[in-house]
Amino acid sequence: MHILNPVRISFKNLWISKLRTFLTILGVIIGTASVIMVASIGRSAQDLILNQLEGIGSNLIVVLPGASNENGPPAAAFGIVTPTLTYADLEVLSNGKTVPEIEAGAGYVRGAVSVNYLDQTTNADLLGITSGYLSVENSRLVKGRFFSKEEDQNLARVAILGEKIAEEIFGNNEPLGKRINIKNQNYQIIGILAERGASGFGASSQDNAVLLPLRTAQKMILNIDYLGYIRLKAKNADLILPAKESIRLILRDRHNIKLSQEDDFSVRDQASSIKIVKTITDVLRYFLLLVGSIALLVGGIGIMNIMLIVVNQRIKEIGLRKALGAKKTDIYFQFLVEASTVSLIGGILGIIFGIGISFLAATVIQFLGYNWQFLISPLSVFLAVSVSVLIGLVFGFYPARKASQISPMEALRYE
Repeated sequence: MHILNPVRISFKNLWISKLRTFLTILGVIIGTASVIMVASIGRSAQDLILNQLEGIGSNLIVVLPGASNENGPPAAAFGIVTPTLTYADLEVLSNGKTVPEIEAGAGYVRGAVSVNYLDQTTNADLLGITSGYLSVENSRLVKGRFFSKEEDQNLARVAILGEKIAEEIFGNNEPLGKRINIKNQNYQIIGILAERGASGFGASSQDNAVLLPLRTAQKMILNIDYLGYIRLKAKNADLILPAKESIRLILRDRHNIKLSQEDDFSVRDQASSIKIVKTITDVLRYFLLLVGSIALLVGGIGIMNIMLIVVNQRIKEIGLRKALGAKKTDIYFQFLVEASTVSLIGGILGIIFGIGISFLAATVIQFLGYNWQFLISPLSVFLAVSVSVLIGLVFGFYPARKASQISPMEALRYE
């Protein structure tokens, strides 16, 4: 029998039963589309986060409260509040003398607030920060001025807005000099920060945040006396390691930690932060790929069940073909090709849908103002096609084998 005959017969049978064919391949379409979408969106999200982290600079050090493994997420990532860092710690680490490798430092606290202006209420992130923020974050103002050290010490009721939250609250109106109300207290807006995106590991995006002097945020909003974290800027990337070791020794001494005790803080640099984020996003991507693969597996089971029904419906046809000289291998090959063809069609349609939905998602995210790239890996497309064919072969094996073993005499007597 010519090698193309089973393929031609398979397409003919699939076309005759279009609805059944569609229902058969639906699971494969969903599974393949899920795999393509997860691969695309997961890679794009990872690139966005890593690019933003790398854009901040390679000479940043983050001091976080609570002990943690160097390569694992900090305690704060699990919602654990450890009040071990103080304003005095920040002053010692960032004065330029105690740790000579450090040229600037900033302390942070975080929260969420409702901002009232006229009859409008807007939810926003809260960042309480010190005067070293602009230098540490490589950030800039588009208008107005920054807090002075005196304003921080005197609990001044002044605020700086991220560019996005300023636009959301004031629209096209000038925000400088206006007063917003937070927890029944008025704060005068003195500056607007340039839009930038996420500000790295352990920090909120400044674009949607209201920034207050650190002590103002601590005492008047959050009612705390500790720091959420400290960020320090080394003079250059080569000084990161000695700076980290000095910071660790100084904080252990300041916190009266004995030799037998572990640190009550953790010191991270930007490289380790990037490594942690990459590890977390990789794990998430692989988990979602596993979910998509399960959908493909379910699609394969659906193909097997439908093909078994098809075999029972075509027993007389199989018997007639065998009576006319068709071999077991001919029947086996035909049904195996039919199952693989169904799976391949589902895989191709799934790839088309997956790419289309990924492109649509990228377009929407870009419209929302994020620097999101539409990424499709040729390898993921190749693997999706290969897995689709493999599923057809694996789950088509049993129905094809069952069809090939039908006796011609029994088939012709079958009602």
